[in-house]
Amino acid sequence: MRGEVNRYSQFVGWLKIILPLAAIALFSTLFLFAQGRGGNGTIPFAEVEEIARENRLSSPDFTGVSDDGTLFSLTATSARPLPDQSHIVAIDDIRLSVESRKGLGVNVTAGVASFDSETRVALIEGLARVASTDGYMMETRGLRAQIDDGLLESLGPLEVRAPFGEMTAGHLVVSRSANGDGLQMLFNQGVRLVYQPEK
Repeated sequence: MRGEVNRYSQFVGWLKIILPLAAIALFSTLFLFAQGRGGNGTIPFAEVEEIARENRLSSPDFTGVSDDGTLFSLTATSARPLPDQSHIVAIDDIRLSVESRKGLGVNVTAGVASFDSETRVALIEGLARVASTDGYMMETRGLRAQIDDGLLESLGPLEVRAPFGEMTAGHLVVSRSANGDGLQMLFNQGVRLVYQPEK
């Protein structure tokens, strides 16, 4: 009986030594694998400090419904308020959509834009692409969007691929129809149309 107790005590004693050593070996293996996958393990402190100094919002999403039922949505990769004008937000990779109650609408994508929270106006000063749900694809340099009114206006000439051909125009205004069921596009200032009939 005493021999069995001694063997049990010896077994427990060995476990007290082996288990902590095994745990240390496992942890050291985990750290080695973590360093191997993460490269040299250095942290870009300059980037961390820059992010900490700058007020920035990642993946903002602003949606709403107007009084007549028009849906609007504004999303982006990042947004940050201007230091001297906190009501103006600089936006990267903007996506703006306006959709009527009947499902007709336009989608705008651009690289850089700004949004004024007081006037609720989004301003795109670079290249912008506009796609309507009824098959119009447009490119222009500069757009102004009045979010609450659902009004979209180009700031320069644009090129258009329409279901019936190609167009160029000096100016475009997209607004809600009078009954609020759809959107109307008004092209003006030197409209040129190349009609391509269906074969």
